[in-house]
Amino acid sequence: MKLGTPIENPEESIHTCEMVLLYFGGESCNVCRDMFPKLEKMLSLYPKIKLLKAEPENLPKLAADYQVFSVPAIILWIQGKVTVREAGIISLNLLETRIARYYHLFCENN
Repeated sequence: MKLGTPIENPEESIHTCEMVLLYFGGESCNVCRDMFPKLEKMLSLYPKIKLLKAEPENLPKLAADYQVFSVPAIILWIQGKVTVREAGIISLNLLETRIARYYHLFCENN
């Protein structure tokens, strides 16, 4: 898994990877800068999840397409369907609990 791959068009990954997590954050956002390394570390435990990163400031159309109006924001697709969507105040512990459950169901048996 490439960690934090910057992306302008995530559609190909969404439709070709089992699980894709798209992280929206900005360099001007202190919370975003603090959260992203923690998210990368957490996702290192789940190697089948492809992590992508987008900055809404630089990609406003992409943010609008995914209805991201505040950062940080996280969208997790499983088999091409949005399964988890979080924005603003995000609990990484709760997020990991949800991801672990889905990962076990969809990835560990494959």
